[in-house]
This record gives sequence, structure tokens and C-alpha cells, in this order.
Amino acid sequence: MKQVTKPAGFLTFTLHAHLPYVVNHGTWPHGMEWLHEAAAETYLPLLRALKRLEKDGIGLFANINLSPILLEQLSHPNFIKEFPKYVTRKIVAANEDEAFFTQGGEKHYAETARFWRDFFQQALDDFEALNKDIIAGFRYFAERGLIDIITCGATHGYNPLLGTDESVRAQLRMAVKTHRRHIGKQPRGIWVPECGYRPAGFWNYPVAAAGEEFPYPGYDRIGTEQALSESDIEFFFVDTHLVEESERIPSPYELLNGTVPLDPNLIAMTEKASRRLYQPYYVNGPYDKRHATSVFPRDPRTGVQVWSGEGGYPGDPGYLDFHKKRWPGGHRYWRVTGSKVDMQYKEPYWPQEALAKTRDHAKNYVHLVREALANDRADSIPPILCSPFDAELFGHWWFEGIHFLENVAREVHASADIKLTSCATYLDEYPRAGFINMKEGSWGANGDNTVWMNPDTSWTYTHIYPAEIYTREVCTGTKWRDGGMGERIVNQLCRELLLLESSDWQFLITTGAARDYAEMRFANHNSDFLLVKSIWQIFERDGAITEAEEARLAEIELRDNIFPDIDPTFWRAGEKAARRDELVLSTEAK
Repeated sequence: MKQVTKPAGFLTFTLHAHLPYVVNHGTWPHGMEWLHEAAAETYLPLLRALKRLEKDGIGLFANINLSPILLEQLSHPNFIKEFPKYVTRKIVAANEDEAFFTQGGEKHYAETARFWRDFFQQALDDFEALNKDIIAGFRYFAERGLIDIITCGATHGYNPLLGTDESVRAQLRMAVKTHRRHIGKQPRGIWVPECGYRPAGFWNYPVAAAGEEFPYPGYDRIGTEQALSESDIEFFFVDTHLVEESERIPSPYELLNGTVPLDPNLIAMTEKASRRLYQPYYVNGPYDKRHATSVFPRDPRTGVQVWSGEGGYPGDPGYLDFHKKRWPGGHRYWRVTGSKVDMQYKEPYWPQEALAKTRDHAKNYVHLVREALANDRADSIPPILCSPFDAELFGHWWFEGIHFLENVAREVHASADIKLTSCATYLDEYPRAGFINMKEGSWGANGDNTVWMNPDTSWTYTHIYPAEIYTREVCTGTKWRDGGMGERIVNQLCRELLLLESSDWQFLITTGAARDYAEMRFANHNSDFLLVKSIWQIFERDGAITEAEEARLAEIELRDNIFPDIDPTFWRAGEKAARRDELVLSTEAK
């Protein structure tokens, strides 16, 4: 199924599906429950919506990021075993609620309980129909061109604050390797964790290693664009302000595969102020421009309408209230009613009325897209509006959000001027608007690194930085490459480093959403890293380890058994990916 190639303008959704590694690390209230909720309320309902659209000859054409660590979890035997049990508990709870409400004469609540029973029964049926393989469901729509599955950092490491180039590159190279193993093809795009961007240049470590007085010496580090280019990643996303505050590179305007100057009319068109946020750019930097990577900026106005619980669509009084739940089952029976309304005054939820509202909000959203692109719709190169969101916003946080996306797709399909597309398809058909230089930043609070580096989180980096440097030192050596115990130990050392680097821990600490859990998880991974490090040092010294040490290693391996194809050479000093075209040339030369 292929989009119309040249409407007046394009809309592209990007859905960032990601959860930190929770398998084998707790159940409730924090842990596996997060994964079960996301699967039942976001991932499976999204697949159902895509199926309904496909049946009607409509594509969402969204860029859907399934983060590498999420792929590892959705395919994990423990998730596959436990998810049906979770959904069954939800069905049983709904039946018990129905009986309770019926006995009390509360017919509407009993009807809503049946709604929840049917909802979770559908999730269980869908899971079984997919042969318990949610990833295969997304792969089906990608293979038919109805979505484009992109990637993310391996464990969502926040690259502006990672301490070595090797760590940045390893996060990306493991991401690509994991994506290819699960999805079966090279990802063209990436959701850079937290939309965090760093330019190339001199950088000073912001904190010293734990127990040290002074930070490590600063160094000239690579930019995000170079690391992406090396791994054959063609495009990524940044927040609005990074493009608004960027510096355009006026010359030389050259095509990347030659010296033919770009059409002056095209230059004038793409330099229009109204187009600034509605076109992709090549990212400038000290790297091979023949393989320059591109960036899409986030549209702010349409974005706030979708994610804001105050002034946006999710705050509508008729939508399901996220916070008020009936225990022990945890089902929700009340609507938003009003953002300032106390919990005890929340009014009953009417599912069908709420779903009907998504059609009106979809129409309004498409109207806002038209308004945003109005000044550029006559251009020979159609503008593109990029709407990136956390996938779990839809269905989990905003229960009706999946239906909103579906209705936007239907509304756009029926229109003559605006069409949906993926970023990869757009880049295949239309040129970039030249090169830009961007400053460091993110889509977090204040647009900078504040969410991840602040007085409450800086202590985590006092452990991350020495772990990164030690891992580089070990992997640069050769003693671990024995095809046996040495390799096994260093493989797990790299896994624990990746888990330590997850930006989720700092995010959860800063927001307070699950601070105790995040602090515990970070401390545990740091302890496991140090334990594996000590085992390696014994092996390096003695050429062997004791049965007790091997048992402790096996315990950690069993708990954190991610990335079975992990490659410690990714962390070697100066190591970088060989591009596919370079590999082809190398093979031909042989």
C-alpha cells in the first residue's frame, strides 16, 4: 500500500515504544506490571487499530520505534509465560467487579466491568492469535509498508552525557544488531533516547568518579550525527528548539553525491521562515558528509494537543481518568470529569461516548495540521509535519488515544490535501533543506540535560563514568577473547554497563514517578557490574575462577540475560562500525 506521492503537505507520526528492563526485576507496583500494562493497553490495541485500517485500505504509515531493550523483553520467555496470567487476573477481577456492582444495583458500573472483561479477553485472544509474538505483529505491518519500524539506543542511554565515544557507538551498534535479529532488516531511522543531541567538540566530564576529587580529563568527542552515520542510520528526531535555534549552513549548497549546486529556487523556498519546522535537514559536523544523517524537528502546537492533560485532548472530561482505580482488580470506572476535580467527585465513565469524542478530536487535529502547513502548501516540495510521542501515551495513559490515531488516519485518508507518510518514504522522494549546526539539547524540561544531570541524579554518573572507562580498557585488550570463560565474563560486564547507562533511572528519580525503584535498580546494576569486574580480575590474574565465583556469575547472567549476541569489540578504543557499502567493497576486493 503506497501513499499519494505529492499532496500539499504531509503528516508523520512517530511512536516511541520503550520500557526499561524490568524482566526478573520485580512485579508490582514497579517491574513486570509495567510491561504487562503496556502490552495489553498499548501494543496489542495498536496492532488491532492497524488491522482495522488495513482492512479498509488505509495505512497509518507511522515511524514506530520498538526499542532494543523492549524487543528483548517482548520476546523473553518470562514475559511470554506471565502475560497470559496477568490478563487472566484482569478478566477475573472484572467478573468480580461485575458481580459486586450488580448486587448493589449499580447497573452502569456493572456494564463498564463487562467492558473491561471484554477488553482484556480481546488482549488474550490477540496474544494467542499472534502465537504469543507481539513483535511478529508489528513486523507484519512493516513488511506491507503500512508502518516503518525504527530503532533506539540499546538500553536508552542518554548520549549527551555518556562518558566515552565507545559507549555511544556501542549503544547504537547493539541497537542495530538487535533490530536486525528481531525485525530482519537494517533500521533506517532512530529515536535517539530523550531526543538528546550532542555536537562534536571538546567536552569536560561534569562529575568526578566516585571517591575521586577531580573528574577525568576532558576530550574531543564525536557528535550524535557521526555515531548515527557510522551505523547507517539515516534520520533521527529532535525537539523544536534545537532547529529553531540552529545555524543554517549557507554554502556550499552541493548534492552529496557530486558538486552540482542545488536549485536556487529550492534554496529560497526551504529557507522560508514558515517552513523551518516542516522540513528535514542534513546535520553538519566533522564527519563524512557523503553519508550525512538527517533530522526532523518536532511540531510544538499539534504536540501539546496530544500529550497535555491540562489543555490537550486527554484532559477532556469524558475520557477515562487514569489515576482513580477500584481495588483489588485495579480497573477504572470513572472519567476525567475535570482536571481539578477531586478523586471522590469523579463521575462514571461511558466508554462509547468517550470513543465518539476521538472522532471530533481527530478532525480538530487534522485542522491544526492544515493551519501549520498553510503558508507552504503551494511549494513544489511539500512540507512535512512531524509528531513524535511516547507510544505508551496512547492506550495506557490516554486510554482512547489509539482510537484517536486511527481516526486521524481515516480523516487524512479522506482528505485531498494532507497525507500520512513515514520519514523514510519522504526522504526517498524529497530533498533535505541543506545543512544545519545544532546545539546540545533534548526534549526534556528546559530543553537541556537537566532531567538527567541534577543534584538528585549526578551520583549515578560517578559510577557510570568509571564503568565505561574500565569496560573500554578490558575490551581493548585481547585476553578475554578465549572463546570460553573470559569471553563469557566480559559479555556480562558489557550487559551490566548497558543496563547501568539506561536514562530511565535518572528520569524516574527526577520525576519522582518511581524514585525508590529507580535508585534500587541503579544500585543493583552497579553492584553487579562491580561483582563481574572482580570476577574478571580474578580470571585475568589466575586464568580461572572458582565454582562459587562461577555460580555468582551464572546468577547474574540468568537475571540479566539480554542481548545474546553482544559483542565486546564494540567497546574497543576507537572502534567504530564498518558501513555496509564499505563491507561490500571489502568483499569485492577479496
